[in-house]
Amino acid sequence: MAGRGTIKASANFKAEEDAGTLYKAMKGLGTDEDSILQLLTSRSNAQRQLIKASYKTLHGKDLIADLKGELGGKFETLIVALMTTPLAYDVEALRNAIKGAGTDETVLVEILASRTCQQIKDIVAAYRQEYDDNLEEDIAGDTSGHFKRLLVILLQASRQQGVQANTIEDDAQALFKAGESKFGTDEQAFVTILGNRSAEHLRKVFDAYMKLAGYEMEESIKRETSGNLESLLLAVVRCARSVPAYFAETLYYSMKQGAGTDDDTLIRVMATRSEVDMMDIRAHYRRLFSGSLHAAINGDTSGDYRKALLLLCAGDDE
Repeated sequence: MAGRGTIKASANFKAEEDAGTLYKAMKGLGTDEDSILQLLTSRSNAQRQLIKASYKTLHGKDLIADLKGELGGKFETLIVALMTTPLAYDVEALRNAIKGAGTDETVLVEILASRTCQQIKDIVAAYRQEYDDNLEEDIAGDTSGHFKRLLVILLQASRQQGVQANTIEDDAQALFKAGESKFGTDEQAFVTILGNRSAEHLRKVFDAYMKLAGYEMEESIKRETSGNLESLLLAVVRCARSVPAYFAETLYYSMKQGAGTDDDTLIRVMATRSEVDMMDIRAHYRRLFSGSLHAAINGDTSGDYRKALLLLCAGDDE
């Protein structure tokens, strides 16, 4: 996936110069939002961290605190997300999802279904370091049933590697018997197989399942499960098929006309995927929804917030 992001490291990068530009943009009367967003959306996350360090050295102030003091609303939220390392961002998002008022299952589903095993291991370790708490215990204490079980399995980050050719048919049969071919549903079979197999193995299982059941895996999940478990199983299946396609769909529903905009999701995806696979997300968006991601953002947001998002999208596919 390397090189499929829209945001790349700036070639002739000078952290001190950038720190000076940001300081000037916030000093005195009024704030030059345009300078801030143009600069921060044209640097990689690693470069933004160097700017943050330089800013403190040169001005004795915390850059994120200054940005929060000068900016507001969704634009501020997006800029702060861009200034946070990907790992710290995921850790904080998960913490807020379980420690806030109620549980934000959407965040748990999105992060734990889409991150690699190594990323999840890093998240678990960083969470312990940051909060002196156990992420698995915190999530288990805040969720229940098969939804909780699948989240806990995903947190183990110990999916089988590669394709186990001799178990493809068995897995497809087990899923078929657990759902379509019986009265009621054996959710545990779905949880165990979808939570423990590699993405490439699961894609073969989905093909075998389709031949057996006459339905796509997603269709069966929608018929057999509901609520948070359904959302999580669908996310796991979609990410096994294609992570960028999963995020294209996530972005589409965050801006679906008439439903209001889910800015939290929009910001989270645009900030976390801009250096990873945004080019692929754009391509899948165009294919799945016969319109461009750029046009959707343009129509659904406004002001500096819109400008920054469009720079992260970096191109129209109309």
